[in-house]
Amino acid sequence: MKNRFLRALLPLFLLSFFPLSPAGAAVADKVVAVVGGDVIFRSELDSRETMTRLQYPDLKDDRSLRSSILDGLINQKIILAKARIDSVSISENDIASSADARLRQLSRRFSSKEDMERQFGKSIEGIRRDLAGEIRSQQMIETLRRQKFSGVTIGYGEVMSFYRDNRDAMPTLPEEVSVSQILKFPGVTRAAKASARKKIEDIEKKFTTGFLSFDELARRYSDDPGSAQLGGDLGFVQRGELVKPFEDAAYGLKDGHVSGIVETRYGFHIIQRLGREGRSIHVRHILVAFDRSDRDEAETVALLEAIRSGLLEGKGSFAEMARKYSDDPVSASLGGAVLASGSSRPYLDPRSLRPELQAIIGGLRTQGEISHPRKITPPRGEPFYGMFRLNERRLPHTLDPEKDYAMLEQLALDDKKQRLFNEWVSELRSEVFVRRSDI
Repeated sequence: MKNRFLRALLPLFLLSFFPLSPAGAAVADKVVAVVGGDVIFRSELDSRETMTRLQYPDLKDDRSLRSSILDGLINQKIILAKARIDSVSISENDIASSADARLRQLSRRFSSKEDMERQFGKSIEGIRRDLAGEIRSQQMIETLRRQKFSGVTIGYGEVMSFYRDNRDAMPTLPEEVSVSQILKFPGVTRAAKASARKKIEDIEKKFTTGFLSFDELARRYSDDPGSAQLGGDLGFVQRGELVKPFEDAAYGLKDGHVSGIVETRYGFHIIQRLGREGRSIHVRHILVAFDRSDRDEAETVALLEAIRSGLLEGKGSFAEMARKYSDDPVSASLGGAVLASGSSRPYLDPRSLRPELQAIIGGLRTQGEISHPRKITPPRGEPFYGMFRLNERRLPHTLDPEKDYAMLEQLALDDKKQRLFNEWVSELRSEVFVRRSDI
């Protein structure tokens, strides 16, 4: 019973993991299953098993896990076949945007465009097409699942019945904390801004005189590592995905037009809008980043200390100050509240935080306590200063139907959906040819 809830997550996990295999994979690969006109290779099963065991260590000794994963892969193929039969509608614009974003993320693992193409054995465009194909399949499956199960609800009686049936298997919840934050990036000096301005003006002159194309200028001079090797291409983006000054300038352009010099906290940009589809626009840019080796950190610390002193004196609320001053747009819009990754829950497992954040938040003992400003140096990106407020601390405990009803309700709903999903897939199996090999 201990692994029941982890096993319930497997189908959802498998639906979200679509690997892109580099060149060099074994040429001779055994077919482990045939589903309609699709096949599943041993290499794909091996990859999924490795990722699952890494994702869920509690399943590492589960001998039936490999077979369960293969069943999950077969179910994926069956649902995908059904989605094609039903002509499930998805947004090609969203697919292109997601493929561009994943390509940028993937490109950061390689030293150059040529290195990336060599490792995958295909061009950048070929990699982009493969990514788009994987994302298209994923979205078709997820869309069909939502259409089938989005209306499933669960009542209080069903939740409590689920709790009684699984009381001994209820998970032990770790310590959780609810915190709010105000983050500030130190400003750059006037000299650093002036230097960056001179560089971007030189680039702008090269473009306006026709000395080099926008694409070539981005490859040569842009300081954005994620897009420079793609000619500055950011793909399709929507409002809310970019910092506001950049977003305002990009949406203010006509297709094919180029902006003047735009300043954001990252540096100076020149932006070109390439097209529009619905609410999304296709843009590329050239960035000259600010030299942050000479930051005005003292001013940032002084501002945060002044905010803290005012809050302790009862001048305003932490939420008001976060909305007004924080440089993190997501938490600022929530009054500084920090949500668990991928959810809307305002509670965090302290163990999931990096050591320096664990130390800061671990030092907050009483509800409402506010830390002094501390410098945070992330593994990637520029350092910033953070100030944190402890909203609540929950000690470890077994899931309680009164204190943790929302979580219990979600577990019960997931269990109900999984049972309905299994019944549905069993029905679909009668419509699709399936042959499964011994593994």
